[in-house]
Amino acid sequence: MAVREALLTLLGMGPAYGFALHGGLAERTGGRRAVNVGQSYATLERATKAGLIEPAGTTDDGLPLHRLTTSGEAVVAGWLSGTDAAGADPWDESLDRVLIAASLPQVPLAPVVAAERERWLARLAAASDAASDERSDPDASPDARLRRLAAAADATRARAALAWLDEVDEARASVELAFAPSDVRPKRGRRRSAQPSASA
Repeated sequence: MAVREALLTLLGMGPAYGFALHGGLAERTGGRRAVNVGQSYATLERATKAGLIEPAGTTDDGLPLHRLTTSGEAVVAGWLSGTDAAGADPWDESLDRVLIAASLPQVPLAPVVAAERERWLARLAAASDAASDERSDPDASPDARLRRLAAAADATRARAALAWLDEVDEARASVELAFAPSDVRPKRGRRRSAQPSASA
C-alpha cells in the first residue's frame, strides 16, 4: 500500500488526528490493509516536512489535527487518477485505491474504476503478447520458457483484476459503499484497572 498517499486521501475528508487516520487505513480497505501505528505517525511527519500536510489546530482534548496543503491535494489527485507510488505493486495499489475511493463520500468512484480498468487492459495486452511471442518458438531455451510463464502469470493477474473491477461496478450499482468518518474516538492502549479501595 502507498501509505502516504492513502493517508493523504483520507485527509481529503477534512482535518483529522493521527490515530484516527491510522485506523481509517484498515477500515476503508475492508480490513485488507493495516500498518504499524508507528509507520502511520512517521509517514504523517514526513508528509508534513514535505509540505503535503500542515497543522490544523487540535481536538478539544489536545490531539494535533492535520490538513492537506495544496501540494497534498495534488498528490491525492494523482494517486486517485492512477499514479502508483514508487516501487509499489500494481495489484496492491489498484485494490487499495479503489477500496479507499469507494469508501469516501466526496470521491467519484466511476472515474477511478474506469482508469484502473484501462491500465489493467493494457497490462493484459502486453502480457498476452509476451506470452504468445515466447510460445511461438518450439526450440526456446529454459530462460525463454520461464519468461513465457512469467508473462502468463501477469496475464492471469490482469484478468483477475478486471474481473474484480466488474464486481466493484456491480456492488456500487446496488449498495452504498461510502461512509462518513466516525465520531467515535479509536481506543488507544489499555485502560488502567481501578485501584482497589482501602479497607477500614
